[in-house]
Amino acid sequence: MDFINDILQYHYLSNAVIACALSGIICGIVGTYIVARRMVFLCGGITHASFGGLGIAFYAGLNPIGGAMLFAILSALGIERLSYNSRIREDSAIGMVWGVGMAIGALFMSLRPGYTSGEMSNYLFGNIITVTDNDIIALAVLTTIILVGATLWHRQIMFVAFDRDFAEAAGINTKAVGYIMATISAVAIVLSIRIMGIVLLISLLTMPVVIANMLTKHYPRIALWAALTATTAALLGITASYYLEVPSGPAIIFSLTLFLLIIKIVYLCVKRVELRKRA
Repeated sequence: MDFINDILQYHYLSNAVIACALSGIICGIVGTYIVARRMVFLCGGITHASFGGLGIAFYAGLNPIGGAMLFAILSALGIERLSYNSRIREDSAIGMVWGVGMAIGALFMSLRPGYTSGEMSNYLFGNIITVTDNDIIALAVLTTIILVGATLWHRQIMFVAFDRDFAEAAGINTKAVGYIMATISAVAIVLSIRIMGIVLLISLLTMPVVIANMLTKHYPRIALWAALTATTAALLGITASYYLEVPSGPAIIFSLTLFLLIIKIVYLCVKRVELRKRA
């Protein structure tokens, strides 16, 4: 009850809870596409490349999330372009973008007058109490766009995620879908940085999908279960963070890990029972 009372009393805490719920929905649905498309390493590159935009924006006295957004979108579109036609291997390009982005961010943040290591830590590992009203509005708008898009065009997205050649044969503009999804993934990543941080965010994009994939093999259902899992784990994590006085990012990851272990144990038990029945 103390937690609920504090949510109603303190604006920053209510913002944190709403951000967790919205970010869970976003990362669950977008993460399904990312895992199906085997873009996990790509998203890691985008996430870390965005740190370059953060550093430059900090140094210039601009909105750091805006700087990260610009870097993330440009990186996502650039890597997506390389995946279609380039002499540079996609994984090599991602590795370069990953390293250069982190180096630029660290350099410019250290050059900023009055710099403290805590500022970098807030974005590397997340600091959910820094979520602002503008962040909530942006997350709500993105959640609405993703829910509408996933409802209307889930078949096209699914075909592109699993088999580009089949999608092209079916008359789907795979390049347009690829660029749009790359942009949405970049925006989702940046808007979730305050909640999870650059280092931990990739887990919120992948672990719920892995858990959902144990429950169903149907793409729309995976997206639904992944969103529910991510949201539940995020809310459970922030609750544990409140009572145990630990950072919310690791608490969310441990919640997902607990879910994964429980589902895996149940899955193995069900399989064992089925094998015994067949024998």
